[in-house]
Amino acid sequence: MTKSFISDWRGMAPLSESEFEKSIRAVGDERYHDKHQFHKLLHSGALNKDQVAAWALNRYCYQEAVPRKDAAFISRVHDRELRREWINRILDHDGYGEETGGIERWLVLTDALGFSREYVLSRTGALPTTKFAVEAYVNFVVEQPLVVAVASSLTELFAPSIHRERISGMLESYNFVNDHVMSYFKRRLSQAPRDSEFALSFVIKNAVTREEQQACINAVRFKCDVLWSQLDALHHAYVSPGLIPPGAWRPGDANV
Repeated sequence: MTKSFISDWRGMAPLSESEFEKSIRAVGDERYHDKHQFHKLLHSGALNKDQVAAWALNRYCYQEAVPRKDAAFISRVHDRELRREWINRILDHDGYGEETGGIERWLVLTDALGFSREYVLSRTGALPTTKFAVEAYVNFVVEQPLVVAVASSLTELFAPSIHRERISGMLESYNFVNDHVMSYFKRRLSQAPRDSEFALSFVIKNAVTREEQQACINAVRFKCDVLWSQLDALHHAYVSPGLIPPGAWRPGDANV
C-alpha cells in the first residue's frame, strides 16, 4: 500500500489561537531565507560588487511584483475596511504625493550598483527562476481564498530582523553602499511590523477550521519557498558553480 504524504485536515479540531500563531512562526524558524547560504554571504561581506549587483537586480523583480499582487488582492475584496487597510501596502511601494515609495528607494540601490534604470525596469537581465518565482507569488494571491492569500504575506513577521542584519552587515562590509542607498531597508523596519500585525490578526480571526488553518500555514511555507528559490538561483548563477543562464545579466555587460 502506497503511503500518502498529504494529510486530510477535514473534521479535525482547530488549533487554538496561540497554537495557530506558534505554527505560523515555526515556519519562519525552519524555512525563512535568512538561513540561506547566499544570504549569509551577502550580509557577511563575502560577496563581490558584481554578486551584490546581481542580487539587487533580481530582487527588483520581487519588489515590483509586490504592489501588483496587492492590487490584485484588493480587486477581490468586497470589505471596504479591508481595502482601506491593504491599500497602504501599494502606497508604501509605489509612493504617493511627496512620498517616493519603496520601489524608488530600491532603484537608488541599483543606481549605486551601476545599472541604468531603464535596464532594471525592463527586468531583462533577471534570472528565469526569479521571474517565474515572483509571478507564481502573484498568481497564488489571485487564485487562493482571501484568508490564504493574506497568510502568504506573513513572512513579514520575520523580516525586521533580516533588515536590521542587512543594514548593519552591508554598511560595515561594502564601501559602495551608504545610509542613503540602504534607505529601503530602514523604512521597512517600521512598515513590516505594521503590515504583519494586521495580517496575522486577520488570519487568526478568519481561518476558523483546521483545514483553513493548515492552508494558511502552507501559504507561509509557499512564500518561504518563493524567497528561497530566488537565492538558490542567484547562488547557482553568480557564486557556485557560476552558471549564468542565457539572457541573464553578466558582469561586464555593456549598455545596462
